[in-house]
Amino acid sequence: MTAFTSPSPSGLSRRALLRGGLAGAGLLTLAACRSAADTASSAASGSATPRRGGVLTVGAGIDFTPSLLFAQSANTLVQRLVFNTLTRYDDQLRPQPELATSWQVGADGTSVTLKLRDDVLFHSGRRFTADDVVFAVKNLQNPARSAQLRSTAAAVTDFRKNGDFELTLVLAHPVSNLFDLFEFMIIPDSASVEDAVAGTRLIGTGPFTFTERKPGSSITFARNDKYWNPGRPYLDGVEIRIVPQAESLLSSLKTGQTHLSYGIRGKDVATLKDDPQFRIKQYDTGSGAYYIGANLTAEHVGDKRVRQAIAWAVDRDRLVQQALGGYGTVSAAPWPKSSPAYTEANATRYSHNPDRARQLLKEAGVGPITLPFAHSNDPGNTAIAQILQYDLQQVGIETVLQPTDSPTMQKQLIAQSMPALWTLSHGFAQLQPATLAVSAYPFNEAKNSSHFGSPAYTDIVQKAWNRSDSDSPEAKALYQQITDVLLDEEFVIDLAIGGLVEVAGQKARGTDLNKFGYLNLDDAYLTA
Repeated sequence: MTAFTSPSPSGLSRRALLRGGLAGAGLLTLAACRSAADTASSAASGSATPRRGGVLTVGAGIDFTPSLLFAQSANTLVQRLVFNTLTRYDDQLRPQPELATSWQVGADGTSVTLKLRDDVLFHSGRRFTADDVVFAVKNLQNPARSAQLRSTAAAVTDFRKNGDFELTLVLAHPVSNLFDLFEFMIIPDSASVEDAVAGTRLIGTGPFTFTERKPGSSITFARNDKYWNPGRPYLDGVEIRIVPQAESLLSSLKTGQTHLSYGIRGKDVATLKDDPQFRIKQYDTGSGAYYIGANLTAEHVGDKRVRQAIAWAVDRDRLVQQALGGYGTVSAAPWPKSSPAYTEANATRYSHNPDRARQLLKEAGVGPITLPFAHSNDPGNTAIAQILQYDLQQVGIETVLQPTDSPTMQKQLIAQSMPALWTLSHGFAQLQPATLAVSAYPFNEAKNSSHFGSPAYTDIVQKAWNRSDSDSPEAKALYQQITDVLLDEEFVIDLAIGGLVEVAGQKARGTDLNKFGYLNLDDAYLTA
């Protein structure tokens, strides 16, 4: 396979890369194949020559929720099996081609011209064209889709087509997370999109076609023989099996009933790390940061001193070791180390200090209190909630646990109907930093799950978002101001950066996740 190539110098900055070489490099043209680094990584993992055939079985603890197809919901394994995106990031957040083969961002950052593949068919047999990109953007602009990146999609104000395979998107203003949108935005079939959100029909351009869904049990896919990526996929099909019990999910891997899973509890993963039957891969992207959310309209937690007390009360080290099996990093801020917004000082701003927590509660005039505390009812999140319940109890905050199924929690999060406290994991910190504060439900400056609002917060976030660069000193200064607000107000109390952990038997090879946790099986195969 031809290695990834670009006419731009290897030292080109990320800003110049995104702007398509505006200082004379011209239109950025990228070959639509795997990068040399990807190939090297595959070889290093001990991959043999890919073998055709077989059905890969994936164990999932949470069922697919069709109504959240266009959101980053608790289960994102389906999206990239059926659909494609315009671009994809590599490990350094540099966009790579997928349905878009090349792009050029305008000099003022208010437009981007995309050249598209001309050899792509939807599963229905219809040809993919620029009209489908227009539909995909407008689909995310629709409030009914509950898409976290709707604000970025809404910044697109006009579409200018130059034939079927070239399109210019006109923006109301520069946005620093444009390529976050391009990787997040799956390209659906306009004729069947309502069937897709109903879960009855999924039609895309991806490597697999949807065959059957049994709610609460499984969802299956077959090989797309007309896939645009030559020779892919290797697999005949994929089956995602829903196994909600943690012990059963682990057992299904050990017995070979499933080939891999991303839902194994951290403490169970730790028991497998020395077992040669399994391969464990941690996606160190920060796509799963654990946190406590606070509803500022509820009694007591409207006082930020109470929220700060909660931040001091939690033993994050114990949480990471006991609940996550060591597969996580203690952090009081949302950013992973790969983010341009990360600093060690922010990550360590709050530590385990019960005395400090009690003092803050005293200053707030709050005696022993009892608060409702919602959590997902799967075993992993239940274990996290129980650890947090104990820590809060030690400083005089009693909590009443409210176990809730994950789809319901997601809908409550979107509807801003959470109780006083809840615990979940959030994504979006692994991307361009402004995305977190304009797109993630817990952090959104305009409308968030905590009912937090601040003109100062909005102003900083908008300044960080309304720019075409993401890693300049000016941009980083804005990220620090955003972080200062988060660490002071603590309406989102970050605890640890977890990320996703892939646990696979020896037969499953070539599997991958994108930055949003979409499962990419273009190069996946099963050994004999």
